[in-house]
Amino acid sequence: MMDNRGQVSFEYLMIFSISLIILIAFTLPLAETSIKNTMDVSDSLDVKYDLSKLANAVKTVYGQGQGSKQQVILHETKNIKVNIASNQISCSLKLKDKQKKVIKESYKSNLKKTSITLTKGENIITIEWPVDSKNMVIYRT
Repeated sequence: MMDNRGQVSFEYLMIFSISLIILIAFTLPLAETSIKNTMDVSDSLDVKYDLSKLANAVKTVYGQGQGSKQQVILHETKNIKVNIASNQISCSLKLKDKQKKVIKESYKSNLKKTSITLTKGENIITIEWPVDSKNMVIYRT
């Protein structure tokens, strides 16, 4: 009688390795897509948090009246442009799939329409309502 255990082990290893290659070929692209989506959500939440910090500072200065001033420190992972309108602060975020998502935060104030570019790293934003001034100002220091 011949012993076929060596051939059976080889066939088992071949079937296992081919199955593993097929499994990797299908799951790797799905994992990459899910990682990109997760990173987009994380970036969106970071920008939303920063816009919320700015909006809260604007609300505080507006509530305190003329002569008040507040600074906000924001840490950015990439350069972004923040658009400031009369009652809304927004930012257009480029996603990994080349689409754009506009993130908005509302507030009540008398800020003029402007924009601020936040650079990668630490940014200090000053919001103030000068004495004897009709409008508040926001700028990067």
